[in-house]
Amino acid sequence: MYIDGKIYMGLAEGERVTLPLSMCNRHGLIAGASGTGKTITMKVMAESFSDAGVPVFLCDVKGDVSGLAMPGVSSEGMEKRIDKFGLRDSFQYRAYPVCFWDIYQEKGHPVRATVSDIGPELLSRILGLTPAQEGVLNIIFRIADDKGLLLIDLKDLRAVLNFVSEHRTEYAASYGSMSAQSVGGILRALLPLENQGGDLFFGEPALDIRDWMRRDTDGKGIINILHSVRLVQNPTLYASFLLWMMAELFEQLPEAGDLDRPKLVFFFDEAHMLFADAPKVLVQKIEQMVKLIRSKGVGIYFVTQSPGDIPDSVLAQLSSRVQHALRAYTPAEQKAVRAAAQSFRANPAFKTEDVIMQLGVGQAVISFLDEEGVPQMAQKTAVICPQSFMGPVEESVRSASMAGDNMTKYDEFVDNISAYEVLNEQAELDAKQAELEAERARLEKEKAEFEKQKAKEEAAAEKQREKEELAARKKKEREKEAQEKKKEQAAERRRAQIERTLINTGAQVLKRGLFKTLFK
Repeated sequence: MYIDGKIYMGLAEGERVTLPLSMCNRHGLIAGASGTGKTITMKVMAESFSDAGVPVFLCDVKGDVSGLAMPGVSSEGMEKRIDKFGLRDSFQYRAYPVCFWDIYQEKGHPVRATVSDIGPELLSRILGLTPAQEGVLNIIFRIADDKGLLLIDLKDLRAVLNFVSEHRTEYAASYGSMSAQSVGGILRALLPLENQGGDLFFGEPALDIRDWMRRDTDGKGIINILHSVRLVQNPTLYASFLLWMMAELFEQLPEAGDLDRPKLVFFFDEAHMLFADAPKVLVQKIEQMVKLIRSKGVGIYFVTQSPGDIPDSVLAQLSSRVQHALRAYTPAEQKAVRAAAQSFRANPAFKTEDVIMQLGVGQAVISFLDEEGVPQMAQKTAVICPQSFMGPVEESVRSASMAGDNMTKYDEFVDNISAYEVLNEQAELDAKQAELEAERARLEKEKAEFEKQKAKEEAAAEKQREKEELAARKKKEREKEAQEKKKEQAAERRRAQIERTLINTGAQVLKRGLFKTLFK
């Protein structure tokens, strides 16, 4: 509850435990075993920030935080707690201004980012790439940028990876060598992200982070609730989202210095999933973001079961601590309790280690910063109750809230022309060009064969013509010879006839001469 510029969290030995609003961007931790009240603490703080006009973002990993959109319900136990905490005059069951989000687009408006927004460095951390693969991914982004290929969703990235892989020898001189093994490793690393829903997260319209920094008409900060029941089951996508969100805030928000109140407060529930099996470089990136984002006026609160779930380098940045009960049944658990107790400023009134194991539901050991930024002593605190509904929201309320929150602009997926479409179109053009070239080659071949056949036929015709001409000449010669022979034969017959005539004539002359001689 927000009272007099401070967040009122509960009572410790009859005294109010408060957190000055000006210290809320120093980050914090809410820890405790399951069922000890971490979610209630987170809701109380979220309500308080909203009342103070500070926008809030939180992950709803069980689905029950959504009850912030509905007023709480009076009960005998609640009424007793209201009186116990001295809230009778100020406590009011009420709903808070809520905006629902869901990467899987089932229980809220879609949350999307483009591959370009993530960038090669952060994407390499998320995918756990080797240095060689990260270098290749940087080249891929550079080539896409130089060629005007927009990287919006994962199919764009896959298309560019395949395109560059096919033409890597052409790009080697200008961008550096890229092995097929490195490209293949990146493509394989994308599979888990795609299987976990990355195809839904990467796309357009991309979220404008400033839409999470709104207030309602009464000046209350909007509480943005990310439905994460399914998301936390997919740690790669969950880490991708959280890292992108912190990076986006860091890049977009100007330096703010020390403010009287944060610009935005985040609660990361099940925070251990962000660090589970995370490579060292990824933890370093998160640590860097946590350190630097404070100066942007953003507060981050990690919610997890044990402080040991958070790396020491990050844990050191969390100034405000709310430690709910921890159970210590094994040596490892006892060690975790001692470590949690040692992170608090000691209170001479009790032994923190013992108190942590004896806390009941709704109780916590709390140490906040005072107005000078100095950690207060650990205080055994009974946390106040939330004013909103303690349970999941009714679906009719969720639907009404989504219809009236002015964020419906994100509901429709937009598949703009990007690298995938451009490269596919280019591939189709190349295929058509190849078909045309093949058809041209076929026609050229057919033409050559036709010309060859035509030449062959013409040669055969010429040969036939020469043959026919030769035959005609020979025929003519034979006919001429026959004619000459006939003439010779005719002449011969004429000569023979003449000779016979001469002979006959001579005979007759001789005969007449003989007769004349005989009968003279």
